Amino acid sequence: MASRDFCSLFLTRLMLYNLLLPYADHFSLFNLIRYLTFRSGAAILTSLLISFAIGPRLIEWLRLHQHGGQPIRDDGPESHFVKKGTPTMGGLMILFSVTISTLLWADLLNPFIWIVLFVTLSFGFIGFIDDYLKVTKRNSKGVRGKAKLFFQAIISLIACYYIYRVELDTHLAVPFFKNILFDLGWFYFIFTSIVIIGASNAVNLTDGLDGLAIVPICIAAACFALISYLAGNLVFANYLQIHHIPGSGELAVFCSALVGAGMGFLWYNAHPAKVFMGDTGSLAFGGSIGTISVIVKHELVLAIIGGLFVMEAVSVILQVYYFKLTGGKRIFKMAPLHHHFEKKGWSETTVVIRFWIIAVIFALLGLSTLKLR
Repeated sequence: MASRDFCSLFLTRLMLYNLLLPYADHFSLFNLIRYLTFRSGAAILTSLLISFAIGPRLIEWLRLHQHGGQPIRDDGPESHFVKKGTPTMGGLMILFSVTISTLLWADLLNPFIWIVLFVTLSFGFIGFIDDYLKVTKRNSKGVRGKAKLFFQAIISLIACYYIYRVELDTHLAVPFFKNILFDLGWFYFIFTSIVIIGASNAVNLTDGLDGLAIVPICIAAACFALISYLAGNLVFANYLQIHHIPGSGELAVFCSALVGAGMGFLWYNAHPAKVFMGDTGSLAFGGSIGTISVIVKHELVLAIIGGLFVMEAVSVILQVYYFKLTGGKRIFKMAPLHHHFEKKGWSETTVVIRFWIIAVIFALLGLSTLKLR
């Protein structure tokens, strides 16, 4: 009991709004700390500034220590060979910015914050090991796929167990229908783990061109910042007839921090990229968005909002299975899908911007499910 009280005291001292709250009645400016919307906005700005502050030094450090940067696939588009020497593991910039900003502005007594941070940092560590092996062994394979999936599954199951411990709910909500709920029972843990792992790897597959993945990540994070805020507010949740998840509104701070850090990273990742995100970032933030969708009971909506990621993942699955079934024939010139269009002659910038537009369209379709019921 004494240990728990000490941890609670430590965490409350770490939070800015707990430090400033006693002064809210005396200084009107400090009263803003009470508002989730203000803290979300502050999280965006904080993570953005941290990214700008550490970006140049981190990129230079990565360049000095990687001795050749991320290995380029031999079978990739010819235009990619000019990227040789570009450092990877830029996801460290986003991870650091998001973590610090979240710790500063979020309610650290909220269990959802710690669950999402646990998945984000754990998946980020798996991605870091993968990137490290690619750089040191000078090949594009890294950690074996089965080993990567095994550790992702362990982490996801732990996260889903604690989500269940908080919510005590195993129902699956169906978009566009307000009264259709499926009780998954024990299958809940398998299904939600698949959601988290699938989101993580789908984002990883999308990260193949300069700026391609980070903007859709920011778009999805912004969407789930709104969804988390609405689901955590009883009045809005009842009005929209969506699941009310007490405490989930605090996840808007994490999502906002991700948006800010993503914009900061895009500053350096825009074509021609000075640094690549690597699996360090793509696995981490795909997993975090998947986890948030599980918490707010919008797992199926994630498939709509993240439709671009789904397209990329499906293109790889179809390519692999069709190749095996037909003895070497291909559906696409190259998978994932963005490489197919490069092979067709589209410039990298054209592919990226058009895929961003598709990501916006999917996001709008996903948000429409909040009202169309």
